[in-house]
Amino acid sequence: MGLLTFSLNVTLDGCVDHRVGIADDETNAFFTGLMDEAEAMLWGRVTYELMEAYWPVVARGDEEAPPSLREWAVTLEAKPKYVVSSTRKDFPWNNSHHVTGDLRTSVQALKEATYTFLVHPRIAGHGPTLYQTGLPATRALELVSARPMRNGAVAMHYRRAR
Repeated sequence: MGLLTFSLNVTLDGCVDHRVGIADDETNAFFTGLMDEAEAMLWGRVTYELMEAYWPVVARGDEEAPPSLREWAVTLEAKPKYVVSSTRKDFPWNNSHHVTGDLRTSVQALKEATYTFLVHPRIAGHGPTLYQTGLPATRALELVSARPMRNGAVAMHYRRAR
């Protein structure tokens, strides 16, 4: 199995609510580029359901969307989507696969690899935060790259410190 890249939007105060980030052509192109480099997507059931409710409709052209969002949706539509769930068994979205077996061990090993954060120049002041429930131990990271964007967001790519 290839390298797993954990990527998400986060505000300066740690909020990971997707509705508070900057959704412009530049950030959409950034995530499309990440997805172009990926072989597949790995999600939990909640993320899958959030994505499945909107992106297939955009990919089909049944929902108005700017070209950068439509490009992202079409790219996502084609990617294999692996979903970890103990409560749902049916995943009808194109190219979706249910992951079963010893999930905790295999997924945790994958999550140790690399992280990409798109940090938005915003303070949300509400919503879910990254690692809200804590971690069992501190994780040291090494900066691989940092790329500022015109909108003030910064894409930061880290890997676990060795």
